[in-house]
Amino acid sequence: MTWLITGGAGYIGAHVVRAMTEAGERAVVYDDLSAGLAERVPDGVPLVVGSTLDGERVARALAEHEVTGVVHLAALKQVGESVDRPLLYYRQNVEGLRVLLEAVTAAEVASFVFSSSAAVYGLPDVDLVTEETPCAPMSPYGETKLAGEWLVRATGRATGLSTASLRYFNVAGAAAPELADTGVSNLIPLVFEKLTENAPPRIFGDDYPTPDGTCVRDYIHVVDLAEAHVATARALQASPGSALTLNIGRGEGVSVREMIDRINAVTGYHRPPTVTRRRPGDPARVVASATRIATELGWHAKHDIEDMITSAWEGWVHLRPEAARS
Repeated sequence: MTWLITGGAGYIGAHVVRAMTEAGERAVVYDDLSAGLAERVPDGVPLVVGSTLDGERVARALAEHEVTGVVHLAALKQVGESVDRPLLYYRQNVEGLRVLLEAVTAAEVASFVFSSSAAVYGLPDVDLVTEETPCAPMSPYGETKLAGEWLVRATGRATGLSTASLRYFNVAGAAAPELADTGVSNLIPLVFEKLTENAPPRIFGDDYPTPDGTCVRDYIHVVDLAEAHVATARALQASPGSALTLNIGRGEGVSVREMIDRINAVTGYHRPPTVTRRRPGDPARVVASATRIATELGWHAKHDIEDMITSAWEGWVHLRPEAARS
């Protein structure tokens, strides 16, 4: 098959492209390069520069490259920004998906994998979040992801398109330094940033009902996440008309304080954190149940927290050599 990977020049997208090609699948990247980097696209993989809102451009790419499956990762993803600019998020994330699906169904593409998020769950009050946990997103970003799932599933029912919605938990790490996340919005790079500024990392609240009082989250290595896409893509190929909704996590929680301690150990900075007040809307614990994907696809995460921090730090230092400790 030939897979069109929207957002394939981004952090996660580049890892999905790499995993797909290493698995013997043919990949084509479709990216507007607003956040992606052209140099992340491997040699031999075509790059089509365009927006998912441009239906004609999408249709041409599908036809010219004889695409038989799509992995859709292109989206805006900053929770805070989505609160300030909801119309932008609904346009890019929902309307862009609608336009893409219209082109996909017109071209009779067989399979569609949608990049969703654990943000669809909102503030789950459960020990492990299963795919059956009620969805109650707390931000326009999470709303657009849930609306995207509905749109994908409805299109599949109406047309026979094989679909999957993958709910990512906290993604970290890198397959190689040059593929590392260049953004500073998730916990690990935020801690890296503070350490290299000679400032203490911040903990937002230490009075949660958790073992050490700080929030607990589930982290997944981006390489494992990418391999989950390959497993999902192949499952859709093997079962036409299927509709999957799957969590992508390790099923293990790590607290913010524990993560900062581990980051200090890997980087060699050993800078104690400072505690500030809670951020509104932060749930105490969000940890995935990874049972369904293990049962249905035979996929299991292989990388641990140490792998995530070490590879992320190598990427950080690759971009900022001055951050390295002597």
